[in-house]
Amino acid sequence: MKVVGLTGGIGSGKSTVAKMFAKLEVPIYIADDEAKKLMHDDVEVKNQIVALLGEDSYVDNQLNRNYIADLVFNDNKLLEKLNAIVHPAVANHFLSWKNRQESNYVIKEAAILFENGGYKKCDYTILVTAPEEIRINRVIKRDHTTKSKVLERLKNQWTDVQKIPLADFVIKNTDLEKTWLQVNKIHNKLIL
Repeated sequence: MKVVGLTGGIGSGKSTVAKMFAKLEVPIYIADDEAKKLMHDDVEVKNQIVALLGEDSYVDNQLNRNYIADLVFNDNKLLEKLNAIVHPAVANHFLSWKNRQESNYVIKEAAILFENGGYKKCDYTILVTAPEEIRINRVIKRDHTTKSKVLERLKNQWTDVQKIPLADFVIKNTDLEKTWLQVNKIHNKLIL
């Protein structure tokens, strides 16, 4: 079974593209969602996070996202240590999930597929792109935030120029009808 990595910068529409593949009955694994679940539910992961970041990492047995974000946002070493706890747990969970699927291929959607080297564990990669202004407007609308906050988040991500050489397929996501056509074309190649 092939593993296809799906990624794209904030506001590119990778979730929309993932839903299109799901309509084609392709199993989809959303790495960020699964990471959050593991951080909430996996006792070993929770214990390691508390050991690293302190008891305030959880309040009423719920992940204290703001506290953790404040700690790791400007501390790359601490972020790396947190990722060293979460990423292997997600990788193991993904393998277990993949082994239960019955399909020609599965899609693993991950925000930082290229940045963390995760693409090396994929048979193919799909990069979803859109012009920066469109992406900014999508995120402002979706997250009810400001342009400056979106630009701050964009600064922490690789550019499409950095990602495109690593992608097997690039989907330009500006028009849903055209995006759907691109998804179908890629799907037809992957099921061969």
